[in-house]
Amino acid sequence: MHRFLLPLALLLAAAGSAAAQEGTIAGRCATPDSIAFQGNTRVSAATLRSEAGLPVGGSPLGYRDLERAIRNLYAIGQFSDVRSSCVVGTAGTGATLLFTVVERSLLSSVDVTGVERLSSGTVRDQVDLLVGRPLDPAAVARAVQKIDSLYEKAGYYLARVHTDSSAGPDGVKLTFRVEEGRRLAVSGVQVHGNQKVSAGDIVGAMETKPEGFLFMQKGEFDEDTWVGDLSERIPKLYASRGFIDARVERDTVIIDRTLGKALLDLTVHEGPQYRVGAFEVQGAKLFNSEAVASFYPFGDRPKGIRETLTDIFRRDPSGGEIFNASAWEEATGKVSETYANEGYIYARVNPVVERTVAADSTPVVNLRWEIDEAQPAIVNRVEIAGNEITTESCIREQIWVIPGDVFKRDLLIRSYQNISNLGFFEAPLPPPDTKPANENGDVDIVFHVKEKRTGTVNFGASVGQGTGVGGFIGFEQPNLFGLCKKGSLQWQFGRYMNDFNLAYTDPGIKQSRISGTVNAYHSMSRFTIADVGRVVRTGGQVQVGFPVPASRFSRFAVSYGGEAVKYGQGGFFGTLPVRDGFRSTLGMSFDHDTRVDMPFPSAGASQSLSAQFNGGPLGGSASFQRYTGEMRSFSTLGQVGGGSPGSQPIKFVAGLTARAGALFGDAGPFYLQRFSLGGVQFGEPLRGYPEFSITPNGFVGGDNLQAQLSSFGNAFFTTTAEVGIRFNQQLYLNAFYDAGNIWEHAREFDPTRLFRGAGIGASVVTPLGPLGLDFGYGFDRRDPLTGKLAPKWELHFRLGQFFQ
Repeated sequence: MHRFLLPLALLLAAAGSAAAQEGTIAGRCATPDSIAFQGNTRVSAATLRSEAGLPVGGSPLGYRDLERAIRNLYAIGQFSDVRSSCVVGTAGTGATLLFTVVERSLLSSVDVTGVERLSSGTVRDQVDLLVGRPLDPAAVARAVQKIDSLYEKAGYYLARVHTDSSAGPDGVKLTFRVEEGRRLAVSGVQVHGNQKVSAGDIVGAMETKPEGFLFMQKGEFDEDTWVGDLSERIPKLYASRGFIDARVERDTVIIDRTLGKALLDLTVHEGPQYRVGAFEVQGAKLFNSEAVASFYPFGDRPKGIRETLTDIFRRDPSGGEIFNASAWEEATGKVSETYANEGYIYARVNPVVERTVAADSTPVVNLRWEIDEAQPAIVNRVEIAGNEITTESCIREQIWVIPGDVFKRDLLIRSYQNISNLGFFEAPLPPPDTKPANENGDVDIVFHVKEKRTGTVNFGASVGQGTGVGGFIGFEQPNLFGLCKKGSLQWQFGRYMNDFNLAYTDPGIKQSRISGTVNAYHSMSRFTIADVGRVVRTGGQVQVGFPVPASRFSRFAVSYGGEAVKYGQGGFFGTLPVRDGFRSTLGMSFDHDTRVDMPFPSAGASQSLSAQFNGGPLGGSASFQRYTGEMRSFSTLGQVGGGSPGSQPIKFVAGLTARAGALFGDAGPFYLQRFSLGGVQFGEPLRGYPEFSITPNGFVGGDNLQAQLSSFGNAFFTTTAEVGIRFNQQLYLNAFYDAGNIWEHAREFDPTRLFRGAGIGASVVTPLGPLGLDFGYGFDRRDPLTGKLAPKWELHFRLGQFFQ
């Protein structure tokens, strides 16, 4: 049989016009006897025939039938080209419809290179090509576009993506090569349409900033940040100044890819500036309307310094208080928080802002709080998860939300802080879970903890010329047996020291709220600081603590201790007229502590008072009373990062501290019970001055200061103001201002005559204990020869103590 291969296009052109009008194919090929395929190796002819969907020997085929069949074959995704033709026998019989296909190459591997500034995994996820499947050029183009979009979103508008392919025995190897370039730099911001708010204020409110002088401000463009500026920060700025209808009408990013610069162009519509009109409270029952109205941020009320200055510089001569949407929103949040602290966590405070026009045609807003108090939530269950070592009763002692009580958010936060302050768990703790317990709106609370290693064992040895063999052995466990009991044993030995200390503390004797501490010590120390000399102290103490009724933060303690002291030859101690003695001491103390984020507190306060009665009816070699007091207060000025429980933001902290002490009577041989001032290693700290340099007779200068009887006084006062950055529970940096003095008698106390020092410091918690470094400047130091003022810097190293 002779065969003629006729292109389908020629057959269609030769068909009669009548047939063409009806959409059918004339001639023998209109009703083919069979359908064949050529060029297919991976897909069977039967499958292709089924996908084509053309009947054989039935109704005449039309153009649309063939087009649909070709589209169906392309849709399989296996072919890069599909062509149709008709094969007719020599006698005009036996027509075959033939599809010739060209198969796509298989993808053998995909790789992405050149990714450095973004996550390589994120970039790789944009390529949704499957290895072992036919390579689809359209899918490759989509992957390139998605990678481009990802880089543009991150501000890398200069990024370029190229594709390289190489054929191998297993198929095509495809590589996406990324040329990231640098981020697009913002050359400037143009603002149009602003009349009442300056362009400088608008740009100041944005996080997207133009590049600065000498590249100190890179001005990198980030699309997410830009969107946040347009949708949040700019409208918020306008709303805080009464323009609550303001909006960004148009924004354009004009890109110069050659220079890698972007000019931001935006147009704002300010709208009218609204002033404050009427105000009312609706639906308040738990609190009366007057109590709720005390949170109202406008009108006649006490104002802070910042708000007062803002009113002065932005006073409107036309009268009327300008509406501040940010202040209104913040006040609404405080009302909601107040309800939540009283257990009404489902209360809804709806802030209503009604726009209207006053009689003088001034745009005003009438404000209203619509309150739906709902029902208070009751604590159903309190659970603790994750504690594998620490007993549940130990943790529950720190939890102030009790099943059956009304849920209060401030108690929940305080409970979270108390558990964190234990120091037994990894920080930051996950936030506690609060979830509905039943249809009544009660809540279940779950505190999540993760144990960390709390105990330490350390030992070491050393050999030094002149000091001989020395060493130390130590054990400390603040969570003995997982019961929050603390035990420690320390032994340091060497030529100049032999210290042994054993202590045990139980915070809850027999699961009560009564605490107890027992310690015993034998200490032989040689103080080389200021040539103090050698002293041997042997003694012990028993202390019992009691909770103060109606106060969760306060404790009262009573103690009894005995100590024998002996002084060696040489140094200051060698000059003492009394060589040894024994003292019997009855002590009482009171502590009130609300600090959080220990050991570097960011908020709260602490107050402590202590009194020691020595000798008299108690016996001993001396009879005196020693009183000390301390007050500390901390406040968070601001923070970087989240503020919810479970986060660990960087906090900016301000702190104030005051300490005072007085000794009455004769301390006898117990000179260390008197007070010394200066430095940080011995006695009361005052940075910027050497140890023992401040005496009741004033400042004593010199390069080789030595302790003397005149170095000690019977009364002191110190105060510290500081501003610091609390990075976490391990690192704290601060700037400080110290002032203090020491007197021979308490009646000589004069707060107007204080020695002043200022400087910077750093504190860090290490596995070996807390370490600190301070660089202080003593303002009131004097030259020992001339007596003239000679301020000077002093470097201090601290081990085992913090100023918090």
